[in-house]
Amino acid sequence: MHRVKINGLSVAYEQTGDGPALVLLHGFIIDSRMWRLQLESLSDQFTVIAWDAPGTGQSSDPPETFGIGDWVDCLAGLLDAAGVQRAHILGLSWGGILAQEFYRRHSMRVLSLVLADTYAGWKGSLPEPVVEERLAACLRDASLPPGEFVPKYLPGMFSESATQEVQKEFANIMSGFHPVGFRLMAADRRSPMNIAYQIRDAIPGARLAVISGAGHVSNLEKPAQFNTIVRDFCLPLSTM
Repeated sequence: MHRVKINGLSVAYEQTGDGPALVLLHGFIIDSRMWRLQLESLSDQFTVIAWDAPGTGQSSDPPETFGIGDWVDCLAGLLDAAGVQRAHILGLSWGGILAQEFYRRHSMRVLSLVLADTYAGWKGSLPEPVVEERLAACLRDASLPPGEFVPKYLPGMFSESATQEVQKEFANIMSGFHPVGFRLMAADRRSPMNIAYQIRDAIPGARLAVISGAGHVSNLEKPAQFNTIVRDFCLPLSTM
């Protein structure tokens, strides 16, 4: 793991491979370890960077006032430190929300945007009572010990066909969650298909790829299909 100081926070990240930069943004309650299979496979044609967002993994916990804009600032600072001017930005779940905000603020630094198993956040996508209920649940669950937290959230992450090995690996990553980061990110663990169609229709030239038989963490459950989709989409756009 590399480590860089950004805005007073210690931010950890992995970097491997050679080629156009591909930045991987993980979801909430997990960290860069979820990208193991992408770091291994895609580094033959990309410089793959996967960070532990502040509040996760080996990175520092942010202050309680931290918001999505602060995560964007940290991500921009990390890319500066890594010498990356432009990159393909891939975000899954909460990472997809971060990717959208990064594009809004730094569109000239984005070669392409890959939004996996995500939407634009609860507000605007779900009825207000549902938003309030989910946020309250996240705030309550942040205080749970890993032995209770993991069994509560793990079932919603995968399809019924997910192997025990994959679920065990993900459970191990989840068990290291940071309560502070979890409370501040407070993002959903599932994203409905109707939102995916809305995002596709709203972005000129967007493509929608559906991985059959995969749950929310499609990069771990169906890594071969996931990696092929990312590779085929990003490579032609790498010279823009």
